[in-house]
Amino acid sequence: MKSSKSAAPEREFASKKKLSPIQILLYAFLILICITYIFPLLWVFNVSFKTNKEIFSAPFALPEKITFDNFSFAWTAGHLGTATLNSFIVCVAALVLSTIIGSMAAFGIARMRWKGAKLAMTYFLTGMMIPIHCVLIPLFTRFAKMGLSNSLIGLIIPYLTFSLPITIFIMTGFFKGIPNELIECACMEGANIFQIFFRICLPLSRTGLFVTGLMTFVGNWNELLLAMVFISDDAKKTLPVSLSKFVGPYNTNYSQMFAAIIIAIIPTIIVYCAFSNKIVDGLTAGAVKG
Repeated sequence: MKSSKSAAPEREFASKKKLSPIQILLYAFLILICITYIFPLLWVFNVSFKTNKEIFSAPFALPEKITFDNFSFAWTAGHLGTATLNSFIVCVAALVLSTIIGSMAAFGIARMRWKGAKLAMTYFLTGMMIPIHCVLIPLFTRFAKMGLSNSLIGLIIPYLTFSLPITIFIMTGFFKGIPNELIECACMEGANIFQIFFRICLPLSRTGLFVTGLMTFVGNWNELLLAMVFISDDAKKTLPVSLSKFVGPYNTNYSQMFAAIIIAIIPTIIVYCAFSNKIVDGLTAGAVKG
């Protein structure tokens, strides 16, 4: 009797763990998508340890000898250290400014009552629809007249401009989700508008700040077109522009180029692996609250 009673829950548990054909197909599809995205990255990492001869003779085989010569050459000859520092300066400056200005604008649109709130939101959202190519020539000519071309400030300004719309859009959803009772209680306690913003609304929306900050930093870190057009001095070029120097018109050292690519994408991989859950949760919360 005991054995039959103990076997019943086991059969019930096993029946609950069975997957339906639709779930099996869904998991198989997700695994296929995962392999599709991960395989190119693993392949680039593998060939970065090879020579050009090994890449063309056996592109999918493991390297015969693991050496870091390609990485050392890419770091020194490609001046990736200076380029990484320039990218870090530009991205951090654009991140800080877009976070401060964007959160203030979103707070004004979401929590303050004024006639132009919806019009202002429409104006900022229009910025998400304008491609960079449409404003490239006007920006270049204007910056050349102002003396901002070939400078890091000339990159920070357009990076900030194109980062503000998405920051305002996401932060507006978070600020709208804050209960009105909290703000009313703060007003009854004598808090002014700045105290309500910095002490109540901003801390409660830190997830939104975190999400928009990561999106802004990673997007500007990988930006190539503006940096290539506005910067001509090698000492001021960012990391994506420095990577383009490994491709020549007549010859390309693929092993060193792939090593440079691995160096460039390491920061973004670390960021997404460490904070991917917070990015998804923050975007979902902002969409629901908005």
